[in-house]
Amino acid sequence: MNSISSIQQQTGKQVAQKARVMVVDDSVVIRGIVSRWLNQEPGIEVVASHRHGRLAVDDIAKSKPDVVVLDIEMPEMDGIEALPLLLKNCPGVKIVMSSTLTSRNATISLKALGLGASDYIPKPDNNSGVTTSTEFRNELVAKVKALAGIDVSGRSGGNARETSPAGAKTSALSQLSSANDGAIKLKPFSRNVPKILAIGSSTGGPPALFEFFKELSPALNNIPVIVTQHMPATFTAILADHIARMTNRTCKEAEDGEKIAPGVIYIAPGGKHLIVTDKGCPTIALSDGPRVNFCKPAVDPMFDSVAEIYGAHSLGVIFTGMGADGAAGSITVSKAGGSIIAQDEETSVVWGMPGATAHTGVCSAVMPLSEMADKVRKIISGRIL
Repeated sequence: MNSISSIQQQTGKQVAQKARVMVVDDSVVIRGIVSRWLNQEPGIEVVASHRHGRLAVDDIAKSKPDVVVLDIEMPEMDGIEALPLLLKNCPGVKIVMSSTLTSRNATISLKALGLGASDYIPKPDNNSGVTTSTEFRNELVAKVKALAGIDVSGRSGGNARETSPAGAKTSALSQLSSANDGAIKLKPFSRNVPKILAIGSSTGGPPALFEFFKELSPALNNIPVIVTQHMPATFTAILADHIARMTNRTCKEAEDGEKIAPGVIYIAPGGKHLIVTDKGCPTIALSDGPRVNFCKPAVDPMFDSVAEIYGAHSLGVIFTGMGADGAAGSITVSKAGGSIIAQDEETSVVWGMPGATAHTGVCSAVMPLSEMADKVRKIISGRIL
């Protein structure tokens, strides 16, 4: 068993009964194929299938699904209208928004996340694309499983850290394999004031980022921030725009070759890894290399590069997300003398990434989302030394 998968088995929840799923889409073809895919998965049962939001709202209290796959564009009642009603009629249900990858739908999907949706999934433009897309199927199944609390280590494990320097990769994975067997051990924060804040997030990440930056923004004038959120390209530009408007601060998709400036929030563009290099001063480089931990952009290569350039002046934060991306990179940051903070299990939509990171033993804090901005504010102001 590989080391990352071992840690994920510690953090993934095992369920004794099948996860109940509702599929809501106006296309009978998509409803059928998605239902068939999910029913073929061990631990999943599709308990309802509806062609528009009104039917789903009327049925959800009876069907009691754990997860709803919800299309955005539907007649009678669309996904964005149905979302708050579904959450009201079935408290605790996890909802995955599903839409074609357009700028409009990306904007609506991010709005839905702010209204209580747990995640989103871009689907191919037409029914034929849906039925033939292995990538769409794999991503849909993985997200439903993660939101239902089913262990997803089979998908998100592996040794795919191709962009990491060989030495850092070997060292980090070696420490991952020797992680403790359940108890979370914390280490002291670095005594060096951070010169960069690097953030990794995935499932449930956008709402966490909105809450975090809204509170922290006034304290960011003297430090740059780089963010890797697992998202496709259309979404990352809109995410940056949302954060910019929310914080009244410059937040943009990172550009290859631009110098890193304090007070600016840089978002890794979908489909590119964000790497920090030193060309006389810290500079952004966008890598088109292979996926890392099945992700592109990925947190691990970003953290590896931050550790190399900023060393003990690095501060990394891992928010909610499935998989283990960021865990090995956090070890690299820690070995360079920097500090790591992870979101706790109770406030995470999926405690995959932060859970895997917490179990490496390199975190200086594992805490609720509501407390993270204040902690980071104190750290970057030099009040925790």
